[in-house]
Amino acid sequence: MSKLKGKNVFVSGADGFIGSHLVNILVQEGANVQALVMYNSWNEIGWLKELPKEKLDSIQIINGDIRDTDLIRKLVKKANYVFHLSSLIAIPYSYDAPHSYVETNINGALNILNAAKDSDVIEKVIHVSTSEVYGSAQTIPINETHPLVGQSPYSASKIAADKMAESFNLSFGLPVIIARPFNTYGPRQTARAVIPTIASQLASGLKEIKLGSISPTRDFNFVTDTAEGMVAVGLMNGFDGQVINIGSGVEYSIKDVFDILSSIANINAEVVIDESRVRPEKSEVNRLLADNSLIISNSNWRPKVKFHEGLEKTYNWISNNLDKFNVKDYAK
Repeated sequence: MSKLKGKNVFVSGADGFIGSHLVNILVQEGANVQALVMYNSWNEIGWLKELPKEKLDSIQIINGDIRDTDLIRKLVKKANYVFHLSSLIAIPYSYDAPHSYVETNINGALNILNAAKDSDVIEKVIHVSTSEVYGSAQTIPINETHPLVGQSPYSASKIAADKMAESFNLSFGLPVIIARPFNTYGPRQTARAVIPTIASQLASGLKEIKLGSISPTRDFNFVTDTAEGMVAVGLMNGFDGQVINIGSGVEYSIKDVFDILSSIANINAEVVIDESRVRPEKSEVNRLLADNSLIISNSNWRPKVKFHEGLEKTYNWISNNLDKFNVKDYAK
């Protein structure tokens, strides 16, 4: 029997790419899920709309904002488990609007932590981080003690949020654990990320694929593997206040990704460097490769989806959902 069966589980950022897949898994595990989606006047619930109706009907969906202190306190009050995913994630936008990242990523995390600290029923807070906090790899593979480097305002805001979570464990004994996933990809991801950027252009038949730098390497993880990793981290005992990497332990360059996707699409295309997609020199993270030994040794989690298989699934989904991508912008 799942340890989450019958538990009250609150998920922030439930309407997002990873959050929607996580909610699906939590429902399968028998949890009573309360899902926070970003309020909008159209009552849109983001990617949660992709869930089967019977699962969607079992979820309590709340429209709100992670920055709303009173609302978060009310929602977390009865939760046994909290998965905190709400975050501004687009790195390029963080160069233009760093204050927004402080408000959402740091203050939002603080709202979750404060609310959980005052709860009588909380069993675990799973605070979701990002491998971007490591910056370019100084040692390979990257383990959880690797230095943290704020190479963008986005990563700096996530470092601050991670440290806030750590401080609540040390200061108040809050049972919080920091899940640090490496690069996630798969169905429902938007073209802010490199894999759907490549795949959507190829699926549109473009022969010149506009990209930023193609030499950096990443540790890519299929979205269901990442979401299952978050659940596994949440159920690990004896790691409160600590960081746990979620990664495959395998790296691919952006050029590798382009070559594999071109083969899947059966298109003979070439890369055109789009300077607007190139990060400032000192802000580019050149290499990310996870040391996943902690999660492997202390849980039953293992990556299930091989990279080529995951890319095929992603490409097929994007091909069937091209209306969600502004590919015409790349043809200019």
